[in-house]
Amino acid sequence: MNGISHAAIGGVTGFVVASVIGADLTNTGILAMVGGITALVPDLDTSGRLANKITIQHGFIRSILTFVGLLIIAYSWLTGVDIKKWLGILIGISVIVIGQKITKKIMLILTGVILGFAGVLLSKLWVILAAVYLIIASFLPHRSYTHSLIGLLFFSYIAYLFSKEVNINGIYITSVLGYSSHLVADMKIIPSNKRGIKLLRPIINKEF
Repeated sequence: MNGISHAAIGGVTGFVVASVIGADLTNTGILAMVGGITALVPDLDTSGRLANKITIQHGFIRSILTFVGLLIIAYSWLTGVDIKKWLGILIGISVIVIGQKITKKIMLILTGVILGFAGVLLSKLWVILAAVYLIIASFLPHRSYTHSLIGLLFFSYIAYLFSKEVNINGIYITSVLGYSSHLVADMKIIPSNKRGIKLLRPIINKEF
């Protein structure tokens, strides 16, 4: 199932929660948005669609570093003297080479590290745990632990801490149900899904 479908299901989930608890118009919109966003969270793993949305495209970073490397090489060649000239050229080549090694995984890790530092500076445990989730997800293949009960439980605790911060009625259950809706939508019970998810990994590796 594509990201738009997951977000739509999550959004409807948030709307239903808002209707059940009798939320006002503003909070209904907030819960629908939260449901749509949390329904995409399982796809923060390396091959997930959401991973591309929260990080700067690694292709863009490669292009920038290649350009910077070429500038360093040109500048060193035109203005450098003796060993400084060749050292500058070597640095420029190194920048280009490093740039070609940047992958989506590295960008996810860097995003997680930055988020973690922000959590420490703000003294917000939920931000720190969200960073941990993101960094762990960057090492995982698609539809693995982020699509399991372990991932759901970890995220549920993050959502619980977050809900204490914002104090919006229904936001916790919306977040958990939004995440859960993604897992259900990726299961084999949906006729269009040729493969399911290993919901109970690592205890049971059966696809559901």
